[in-house]
Amino acid sequence: MNINSIRSQFPALHKMAFLDSACVSLAPVAAAEAIGQFLDLAVHCPARSSTLHHIAMDEMRSRARTEVARLLHAEEAEIALVESTSHGLNIAAEALPLERGDRVILGDLEFLEVGVPWCQKRERMGLELDVVPNRNGKILVEDIAARITHRTKAVVMSSVQWSNGFRIDLNALSGLCRQRGIWLVVDAVQQLGAFPIDVQKTPVDFIACGGHKWLNAPFGAGLLYISNAVRPVLRPPLAGYLSLETPDGGWGNYFQTPDITPVRDYQFVNTARRFEVGGTSNYPGGIGLAASVHMINELKPDNIATHILQLTDSLLSGLEKQGIEIVTPVEPQFRSGIVTFSLGSREKNVALMEYLLDRKILVSVRYTSGVGGLRVSSHFFNTMADIDLLQEQVTHFLLGKSSR
Repeated sequence: MNINSIRSQFPALHKMAFLDSACVSLAPVAAAEAIGQFLDLAVHCPARSSTLHHIAMDEMRSRARTEVARLLHAEEAEIALVESTSHGLNIAAEALPLERGDRVILGDLEFLEVGVPWCQKRERMGLELDVVPNRNGKILVEDIAARITHRTKAVVMSSVQWSNGFRIDLNALSGLCRQRGIWLVVDAVQQLGAFPIDVQKTPVDFIACGGHKWLNAPFGAGLLYISNAVRPVLRPPLAGYLSLETPDGGWGNYFQTPDITPVRDYQFVNTARRFEVGGTSNYPGGIGLAASVHMINELKPDNIATHILQLTDSLLSGLEKQGIEIVTPVEPQFRSGIVTFSLGSREKNVALMEYLLDRKILVSVRYTSGVGGLRVSSHFFNTMADIDLLQEQVTHFLLGKSSR
């Protein structure tokens, strides 16, 4: 990876150390340019007709499915474009054929949106939720296995936890769910773009991921992977005309047909696109997502993960030398792009965050179930200089010095 070439795509890095991709990341110039081209199209309508204009927009947005499929080693037919992780998780919750009394397993470190759709279903239809407590900031597959009963139908889990960066053993979790015949719904918003997922090697049923974090596309667009294997049993919660098979001669010809009627037998597509809104969607978002994911694909996810681990290795080593409490599990198999540490209290952590923000070092403070602290998230555009600056300013803060 040519780090100078990469950083030229993110002009904001000239004025700050951006270490908060786990919150909302920066967008590359390439994504902004792709959206600019779309907006120019929208302003000038260069096509011969409005119908062809609309079709051209559809084709531009559809490139996101191609790039996402490449990222996940999936088939394009398994990719739906959604607004966000929340949107994707809600689709999964509504699509699974669950019944009253069925049990769903979640962990206690999850971001609240992972739980919200299932809490709603619990109130509406009597679904039962089984929450696995963390052990020292880890949700272990063996603890999930211990919770499974004959009524357990689904496991819903983040592959990387948002507050402390714990990365679950997704291979083991996948194997457990396959063995027990349990659906696996994965929130990958804190992993994809930083650490790869290959659905050929690690089968799951759903992956939901917004584009605004590690995928570097903060435009209200994300992805929902739906395995070909699970799709036949699902209940699509949405229906729109773009979820239908394209009629003979295309939509332009169809709309010119005098005897069409709104009430008839419709033939829906047999792909994950069936689970999209099915109408006019967030075209700028999808186009920005396509450009950002293309960049990640070209950089190679394995290369990105190696670079991030080098940065976080350095950070963890420096924190350890300073005697600072490291909240993130440090075992290599549990690592991600997030490193969370603590000065001992929420108040001290927030004070340090404000100190760093004043010095244009962007970080966050996050907690769930008592686990968390000051969260640092290093991405492919970060350098050792960013990590060194952060550690220097943490030292100044601890010594009570004011340094800019």
